[in-house]
Amino acid sequence: MKNILVVGSGAREVAIARKISESSVEHKIFCVSSVQNPQINNLCCDYFICSLDRLNDICNYALKKKIDLVIIGPENPLEGGLVNMLGGAGVACVGPRKEVAMIETSKAFARSIIEKCSPQKNPKRRVFTSIEGAREYIGELNGEYVIKYDGLMGGKGVKISGDHLSSISDGLKYAQSLVDAGGSFLIEEKLIGEEFSLMSFVDGKTCCHMPVIQDHKRAFDGDVGPNTGGMGTYSFANHSLPFLKKADVLSAQQTNELVVKQLLKETGTPFVGILYGGFMLTKSGVKVIEYNARFGDPEAMNVLSLMKSDFLKVCFDVVGGTLTKESVDFEKMSTVCKYAVPSGYPDKPLKGFVVECDNNNPNIFLASVELVDGRVVACGSRTAAVVGKNIKIADAEKLAENLVCSIGGDLFHRRDIGTKDLLLSRVARMEKILT
Repeated sequence: MKNILVVGSGAREVAIARKISESSVEHKIFCVSSVQNPQINNLCCDYFICSLDRLNDICNYALKKKIDLVIIGPENPLEGGLVNMLGGAGVACVGPRKEVAMIETSKAFARSIIEKCSPQKNPKRRVFTSIEGAREYIGELNGEYVIKYDGLMGGKGVKISGDHLSSISDGLKYAQSLVDAGGSFLIEEKLIGEEFSLMSFVDGKTCCHMPVIQDHKRAFDGDVGPNTGGMGTYSFANHSLPFLKKADVLSAQQTNELVVKQLLKETGTPFVGILYGGFMLTKSGVKVIEYNARFGDPEAMNVLSLMKSDFLKVCFDVVGGTLTKESVDFEKMSTVCKYAVPSGYPDKPLKGFVVECDNNNPNIFLASVELVDGRVVACGSRTAAVVGKNIKIADAEKLAENLVCSIGGDLFHRRDIGTKDLLLSRVARMEKILT
């Protein structure tokens, strides 16, 4: 019997707990998070309510429950060094140690790693600790720039000229706010192209790649509005995307592999867990936007819905250093994931309202909710994700749209994710850029 601890309580962790529950490995599931997710709770033998910054308490709980394997969903415990603490106590983790989790927690560190192993995939950039020289550097980039906070901001620390910043003054004001908060920031050239994500299982040396996904960060249909944690994602049955060539996917896979090798070379610490590469196809090839050190959310729902291999066995291969290229297999199906989020999200989200849905539906993934008097109540962030799966992307989108519309509450979602019109616009845009 293996005792498995899931850290986190969002839709991503629901997907993780469900895949564990399907394993042929005899197991018990435990969870620790700041609120109780009812769908995870239904799969657990024990649930520990605890703020995820209380690392000592989490570590003590894992030891008390004789946990054999910890799977960490969110990024903050990785930054805090939870894996280091658990590893020191002899508990294996699917998640990297603090030294290599910096590939996500410090954008400057990530750029330095990429510069040493795949420099052609880096944009022009400079790190700043004050706004001195920022205006001049923006001028060097011809006013086409991106400002990134050098740390974690829940996917909302990036501001892009022309999209979020209408003038250089806006950019400098945002940069000053980061400095005032005690942070540093990067100014990078604005890359023009189409984004895509590639996640890989990593055992320290071997990468097993997952299907390629496209995320949608902007809040509203047509890619407008503020950045969010992600409003939805889609994947194609061929595990690529309609605007990518085979060489583009291979380029991203090779970059993940090079980054894993460079992290070991640079830090002496193997990366063990999930490496998430955020890429953009541009006129000058594939470029790196950012790296994450864990499953993406919503991307986890797409890939885990497709995973044919025994997830728990793969996780033990990850921590045991025994991954092979044949360890992981995925269905040749398309997926569309859509998030239902509270009215006012992300800037002024409503909270406290009852969410009506079928908690037992395996294609609904509750996220920022809690149980109050037996009812599911929204907590103010992304509320619930749904996944539609079919060979044809159009059919997967219809399934997802019907399912997300079945969720009751003061919610909205992006109706355009995975639709034919949006996909054709992506392809046309990329063709225009490449000609």
